[in-house]
Amino acid sequence: MSDVVRYTKDGHVAVVTLDRPQVLNAMNLRMHEELARVWDDVQADDDVWVAVLTGAGDKAFSVGQDLKELAERVRAGVAGTATFGSRGKPGWPRLTERFDLTKPVVAKVRGYAMGGGFELALACDIIVASEDATFALPEAKLGLMAGAGGVFRLSKQLPWRTAMGHLLTGRPMTARRAFELGLVNEVVPAAELDTCVDGWVSDILRCAPLSVRAIKEAATKSVTMPLETAFSTRFPAEEQRMHSRDAVEGPLAFVDKRQPRWEAR
Repeated sequence: MSDVVRYTKDGHVAVVTLDRPQVLNAMNLRMHEELARVWDDVQADDDVWVAVLTGAGDKAFSVGQDLKELAERVRAGVAGTATFGSRGKPGWPRLTERFDLTKPVVAKVRGYAMGGGFELALACDIIVASEDATFALPEAKLGLMAGAGGVFRLSKQLPWRTAMGHLLTGRPMTARRAFELGLVNEVVPAAELDTCVDGWVSDILRCAPLSVRAIKEAATKSVTMPLETAFSTRFPAEEQRMHSRDAVEGPLAFVDKRQPRWEAR
């Protein structure tokens, strides 16, 4: 049992909780190691159809890198240099670089999502936030780089000048502003956050899991392709869906006016 990450499963849902509330769920090297094992299991377990990522407590999703640990490593002369990505570091590949993870991940965000915490949320497929959530990439203020994908994902997911305004200044944005900009799917009062996330998860589970995975893979990998190239590309998850029993079950269940019985096969 880890004391930095909680990982539970309930039916087809995996819940991953960053569990260092005493330091606002700052991510140390041990947490990254634990998270790598968790995401390996999420991908490998056929019974997991969707994952929810959240932070313990009511103050933060995660404030990102544990800067106290980093400072200790700097003083000890063992920190080395850091730039884009986590290759060669504990927990590689981290969620921010798991480009082949086809299972959907829902971020449940309350409180601060800063630095690497914001980057984790940006790497998820759906973000649901409480009204008290705050998002920011303050790396420029610290002489650092949003190297876990923040500089890339924010500039792709926002209008250019809006993204640059936040990246170059580290200015935070409220949950409501993030919703207006299209970074967040839904914003609700904190007391309604669990129910809202459960609703999104239930909607995903009503869909065919292989269709969900194929859609995620095709959307993610085709986003930089010309349309003609996307149409002619073979996507592995779609190849699996095409020849699955679920691809037959869906239309039959519709015609029979019954709920489909998905097998993920």
